[in-house]
Amino acid sequence: MAGPGYYEVLGVSPQATAEEIKRSYRRLAREFHPDRNPDDPESEERFREVAAAYEVLSDPQKRANFDRFGTADPVSDPFDIFSAFFSGFGFDADPRQSANVGEDIEVVLELDFNEAVFGGPQEINVRLPVPCDACEATGAEPGTEAVSCDECSGTGRVRQMRQSILGQMMTSSPCGRCRGTGRYFTNPCRACRGRGRLRGERTYPVEIPPGVNTGTTLRLPGRGGVGRGGAYGDLYVRIQVGPHPFFQRSGDDLIARVEVSFTQAALGGQLKLETLDGTEEIRIRAGTQSGEVVVSKRKGVPTKRGGRGDLLVEISVVTPTDLDDRQSELLHELALLRGEQVDSGRRLKRLRSTFKS
Repeated sequence: MAGPGYYEVLGVSPQATAEEIKRSYRRLAREFHPDRNPDDPESEERFREVAAAYEVLSDPQKRANFDRFGTADPVSDPFDIFSAFFSGFGFDADPRQSANVGEDIEVVLELDFNEAVFGGPQEINVRLPVPCDACEATGAEPGTEAVSCDECSGTGRVRQMRQSILGQMMTSSPCGRCRGTGRYFTNPCRACRGRGRLRGERTYPVEIPPGVNTGTTLRLPGRGGVGRGGAYGDLYVRIQVGPHPFFQRSGDDLIARVEVSFTQAALGGQLKLETLDGTEEIRIRAGTQSGEVVVSKRKGVPTKRGGRGDLLVEISVVTPTDLDDRQSELLHELALLRGEQVDSGRRLKRLRSTFKS
């Protein structure tokens, strides 16, 4: 907000005293306070505008800067001085185009693990500024038209001369009367209070490409908020992926950790594993050690190049803790055959005596 807009928001003149500004602020703050207007986005927006205007006009230094330069903060950066100097020679960007374009909107879309891996169609619901049906997004009361702003002569900017270290310079700022659009309404639309838009709900389809991950952002052009006159901003969809109970992701690869018995690891065999593509058989070679990784090619996450990553199965060899007497005897015999030292040798001797008697 710039120019006389702050005074207009509070409904006071530029010559208003500090007390008059305070009284107006308190009255408007009570009127538009969110507690008094629950679930009313328009009142919430007006409350923020009132608070922003009071923040500037209640501060003597900010108000002085605002009255002199058209902004709450003085131009002090060398680049700003350079820009201010050349603004008087036709180098300004046209503010009317940006003033009419709606803002960009960002939403978060939560996906489960499989949806993120394989992609597919989704729908997103978003609350955002939508065109006012009453005035067809023009901001004017039906039957009336906007007129050229006499404050800025329809340019959307106001220029002021100010003194700087380089002498007198021309500064340029958005016009507060027309808010940079170059036009204003003598009869603003009563439904949207001249804004040309209201808060509403929209549902948009979005195609999720395979392989997205948390932090991926998709851009939907022209699906953001609407500006005065009907120009839309963009909608940005930020992806949030939920965890999987079994798989972890590393880039385009999937990682699974499975437990096998020490006999399976020693003798080898086949292991059935539920993957994202269905049941797969994983071959465990004889002599597999804990920590070894079995690679299943092209069973991971689809890549941008059209291929797929791999499935990496990390093996964890589990030592039994609930051996019965017969199993314990067999292991002891195996240890004797391999010449390995193990505990419970006396127990093995008692077992042998029992079988001989």
